[in-house]
Amino acid sequence: MIHPTALVDPAARLADDVEVGPFSVIGPDVTIGAGSVIGPHVVVKGPTTLGERTRIFQFASVGEDCQDKKYAGEPTRLVMGDDNVIREGATLHRGTVQDRGETTIGSRNLFMAYVHVGHDCVVGDDCILANQVTLAGHVTVGNFAILGGLAAVHQFCHFGDYAMAGGGSIITKDTPAYVMINGNPAEARGLNLVGLKRRGFSREAINALTASYKLVYRQGLTVEQALAEMRRQFPIPEVTHFADSIERSTRGITR
Repeated sequence: MIHPTALVDPAARLADDVEVGPFSVIGPDVTIGAGSVIGPHVVVKGPTTLGERTRIFQFASVGEDCQDKKYAGEPTRLVMGDDNVIREGATLHRGTVQDRGETTIGSRNLFMAYVHVGHDCVVGDDCILANQVTLAGHVTVGNFAILGGLAAVHQFCHFGDYAMAGGGSIITKDTPAYVMINGNPAEARGLNLVGLKRRGFSREAINALTASYKLVYRQGLTVEQALAEMRRQFPIPEVTHFADSIERSTRGITR
């Protein structure tokens, strides 16, 4: 299961059925779960934990030291869940002691070719990051989020659950849950209606979210007024989640 040209440190912990391709390097303090396939010319450095059925394609670098100039070799971590796919040339870095000390990635995510996930990022479950998406350090991405190719997210930004960014978007503010953005600088373009329908949101929830979006973006209200009004008019979990994602923004929302 391990190619003879691969270099696997004796201290690495690999499940019995993990495959490692030619010329790959697996360092110490690396744990790789069952059913995982590490392709050729891959580097995995620790401390890093990869869940079950991880698939990493050639030339990816996972768990490497981060690029933060303050990083001084501290033993920070990268922790990933199950069923993640990391395509060619992607780079996923560990955390820093100045923040969480850990880059955390959930399960069932697709990182397409040349994606970069910076230090201390948090990525949820079931996300798609298309080719050459770049997450700066300290970025949080929610569940079921989609970032189009070449999108770039500024450090400390939050990108909400079920949100979508068009290709080439430059994202410098927080993106609320369910919202679709695009442009340089990115601007809100509406709700991610196609995504909500595909994920089985009810007509009632979609209608309430549409009306809530209009309160925030179309009615000339302050954010505080819009939040109060949507909570009053639409006391359902989906709208509450939308309002919460706006309320906790620290950088201001994409408008």
